[in-house]
Amino acid sequence: MPDTLITMNRMLAAIRFLTILPLPGRWGSGADDLAGSVPWFPWVGLGLGGLAAAAAWAMAAAVPPLVAAAVLVVLLAAFSGGLHLDGLADTADGVLSSRPRDQILEIMKDSHVGVMGVIAVVAVLLVKFAALASLPPRAWWPVVLLVPLAGRAAIVVHVALLRYARPAGLGAVFFERRHRVAAVCGLLVLAAATWLVCESAGLGLRLAAAIWTTCMAVSLLLAAYFQRKIGGATGDTLGAACEIVETVPVLVAAVWLFEKG
Repeated sequence: MPDTLITMNRMLAAIRFLTILPLPGRWGSGADDLAGSVPWFPWVGLGLGGLAAAAAWAMAAAVPPLVAAAVLVVLLAAFSGGLHLDGLADTADGVLSSRPRDQILEIMKDSHVGVMGVIAVVAVLLVKFAALASLPPRAWWPVVLLVPLAGRAAIVVHVALLRYARPAGLGAVFFERRHRVAAVCGLLVLAAATWLVCESAGLGLRLAAAIWTTCMAVSLLLAAYFQRKIGGATGDTLGAACEIVETVPVLVAAVWLFEKG
């Protein structure tokens, strides 16, 4: 298979896995395509961020902040069909149960959502909503653009740093290769995008640096936490990392701009 076709299939596999966007045919549906799709995750996140940013820009002059924030939070969740929120709920039920590793993994496999899972999902959505609603409209589009990118970059970091914590499973395919170069590239894409949008919107390079640094720090702290709790990562913890790191750009921007008056 030509290299160009392999690359395209891997990109399409990333889009198929991370989004509900309809794609024609069966391109990018193979296991090898999915295994090689990880380096494309940040780019898919950037594309989703562009769609969300366009919606934010369109609402900035015509929609009240509370309504706009609610629409944007729903839109960001809808992009993946709630996949990452489901992973967050399962992860919270497991790792916050104070059980041994094997029992944590069993709890995470259970399709029922427990109290801790509900609390985690509500908390993440509430933080995103409140932080977005507190931002001035001129900051909506640059911050929202960074949200999906930050989350998908965090996934790549975890795949690069951690091993798969189960003997087998849906997420195992992503850990067949060590994606350390992809993780570095994903962080660089996040850094460049953060700098460009913050500069374009007049938000300042110090805010850009704060957002990128905090995203990286939270990603690494979560990786260390999951390593300690279950000895690695699962598909659920990747979704949890994505959702938690997605809160960072909006939360940092909200606190930063509030302090600046």
